Amino acid sequence: MKKVCIGDITIGERLVLFAGPCVIESENSCLKTAKELKSITQNMGIPFIFKSSYDKANRTSTDSFRGPGAEEGLKILEKVKSITGVPVLSDIHCREEVKPAARVLDILQIPAFLCRQTDLITAAAKTGKPINIKKGQFVAPWDVKNIIDKVKNCGNENITVTERGTCFGYNNLIVDMRALPQLRELGYPVIFDATHSVQLPGGQGHASGGNREFVIPLSRAAVAAGCDGLFLEIHPNPDEAPCDGPNMLPMSELENLLSQVMAIDSIVNIKHYAR
Repeated sequence: MKKVCIGDITIGERLVLFAGPCVIESENSCLKTAKELKSITQNMGIPFIFKSSYDKANRTSTDSFRGPGAEEGLKILEKVKSITGVPVLSDIHCREEVKPAARVLDILQIPAFLCRQTDLITAAAKTGKPINIKKGQFVAPWDVKNIIDKVKNCGNENITVTERGTCFGYNNLIVDMRALPQLRELGYPVIFDATHSVQLPGGQGHASGGNREFVIPLSRAAVAAGCDGLFLEIHPNPDEAPCDGPNMLPMSELENLLSQVMAIDSIVNIKHYAR
């Protein structure tokens, strides 16, 4: 399997963490959360990439909070990166965002709802930046090969794929753990998005709901199945978050989750821990 390097972090060896609040709420809150996440992950010895969206373009309602937008949001992420020294990741939504985003972000993320948008994918791939493909809720694991090929055909093989659940009837998602080894067979590191996988899309009518009580057990299961990293949306107080609160993990629960999944990963990938 190909490994993807982000600075000093190698994705495809030991477990890595993509984490941060769903959306940038303010510069101060974003920096504070990034610093706390860095402290926790550094103490626990887990490689960490900060994630937060500057614009949540795929929202249930026009009244949904979207964030500061690309221009202001990228300035904040650049500051996070400069102050903490942590790599940063965010979603891109159109070709016009690609170049300014690539100047700041260490990883460009293709959102799940846009994972088949060829023009967006090829524009992102041509930057040469690592690309994190969120597998759409409507996409079979084996069909992700077509998305990967769009990136590879642009001469870019710095690819990770993120599993984030599959549509299961109305307003519900389910995780098929078979998808993780099936995606890994495509030859690139696979990340499991434990927080979006417990989302209930549109479940509150005007917004999405979620079952955050399943984040920890699904994370354990995914690491046991052999994923290369976890994607977790984290918030100091999810119940007060303006976006995705019902499925975000409270910061206070992160150390407990990481201690469990790192123990599991040490068994699954014992060769890496024996060095």
